[in-house]
Amino acid sequence: MTTVTDHAASTPAPPYPRRWAGLAVLCLSLLIVVMANTALIVAAPSMLRELALTSADMQWIIDGYTVPYAALMLLCGVLGDRYGRRAALLAGLAVFAAGAIAGSLAGSATAVIVARIVMGTGAAVIMPATLSLLVAMFPASERARAIAAWAATSGLAIALGPLLAGWLLESHSWGSTFLINVPIAAFAAVASLALVPASKADGLTRVDWIGGLLSVVAVGGIVYAIIDGFHFGWSVTALGALGASVVAAVAFVAWELRHPQPLLNLRRVADRAVGGACISVLLLFFATFGLIYFVAQQFQFVLGYGPLETGLRLLPLAGSVSVGAALGGRLVPRFGARILVACGMVATSAGVLLLVALEPTSGYGIFLASLLLVGLGIGLSTPPATDLIMGGFPDTDLGAAGGLNDTAVEFGGSVGIALLGSVLATSYHDEIAGFLSGLPLNNLTGDLADKAALALEAAGDSVGGAAIVAEELAANPFAKSYAQPLLDASSAAFAHAIVDAALVGGIALAVGTVVVTLILPGRVPVGTSRDRAR
Repeated sequence: MTTVTDHAASTPAPPYPRRWAGLAVLCLSLLIVVMANTALIVAAPSMLRELALTSADMQWIIDGYTVPYAALMLLCGVLGDRYGRRAALLAGLAVFAAGAIAGSLAGSATAVIVARIVMGTGAAVIMPATLSLLVAMFPASERARAIAAWAATSGLAIALGPLLAGWLLESHSWGSTFLINVPIAAFAAVASLALVPASKADGLTRVDWIGGLLSVVAVGGIVYAIIDGFHFGWSVTALGALGASVVAAVAFVAWELRHPQPLLNLRRVADRAVGGACISVLLLFFATFGLIYFVAQQFQFVLGYGPLETGLRLLPLAGSVSVGAALGGRLVPRFGARILVACGMVATSAGVLLLVALEPTSGYGIFLASLLLVGLGIGLSTPPATDLIMGGFPDTDLGAAGGLNDTAVEFGGSVGIALLGSVLATSYHDEIAGFLSGLPLNNLTGDLADKAALALEAAGDSVGGAAIVAEELAANPFAKSYAQPLLDASSAAFAHAIVDAALVGGIALAVGTVVVTLILPGRVPVGTSRDRAR
């Protein structure tokens, strides 16, 4: 059995001979983690109909995965360092596959949410393990290229998830979109035993469990509060979660600064290169996940694309990420990480802001241009930013570094979906309210009045709800004349909502680009730990 152990010796060990084949296994593991989120975007309409989901059910089916995923990554990364990174990868794949099987068999909203929570827990173990194993396997001279391939896989998964889900939904139920993960996870587990070395940190003898618990409460609490507060109102539950996360975050900082072997060395996070890179990753995925969230709805409910057609039309994003990553790999030694990160963020913000020009009659072209720009920006920015984060930590802390990077990704994505989704929902509701109030359905009485009220609520809640209501109206000979006007009104309202959400997301990313450019130092060595570079 081949083992890679982190050493602080001055003479580096020879490179792991099967590192590129091992990288393919790590990328495959990462692929299913990201696809599990993006595939659900396409499967959502089928689930909505078959399980009779409310908007709250659908939201927590999505975010039941997000909350444990974001909250547990830092702790799981450190546990991988302590007990073995390959072992962590295998454990995560097993938990993830078990959750996927449960999800495919679920017959209620509660069962699907529980399955998604299990999958999110598995993903929290898998993702930091892939990144820490990558850095442990590759020598400094090849690390930037390996991270570029890893980052390109994330972009591929964002588009491949909807594509595979759409293909399956052509002839199978929504449960198949869960089940597709199982053979991939099984193959990745078997291949990792043959191709991925059993890596662990040298000299890490204890785990900061108190710091780990505080990090889970701090990150999990704020992600939960943001999701619940923006989508369902700032109730006592949401505010309580927010308060608990703030208290836990303060306690985490105080504890980590005093602990002899902290879960996360905050002094390293305060380094300009690491801190600036974390902010850039968070903002990039804030914008990207928010964009995918409303673009997928536009494709399915407004432009009328089926699940497979939606997946195909998101695919250019993956190609653009790959091109950006390949281009960035060639340019970063010449221009430095700071320039590449800034240029990528500019391209991404331009892609988001492009949708401010959206009209109700706009077709696929404007979305294609937006996806290409956003993908190019992600490809240019993410690899050097990730390299800066990983390079800011010694080899004994690769799990913590990977967990930090991945927490920034998932935290940014969850905030993007919650905040931009809230702007989208509020703007849509306000815009369509006038049309709905003028429908004669409001004049009905008795049982029909109750049904009409539910229909109007669904149509005002989301463009997907309006599409379902329009289908029902079209099937009723007495109400079919209202079906097309409802579709037209919901399409116009949703286009207006996308403009508002894109404006908020694009401006936030543009301002963040300026901040990140000011924070990042001018020239930072890439592809190696800066402890060794100094």
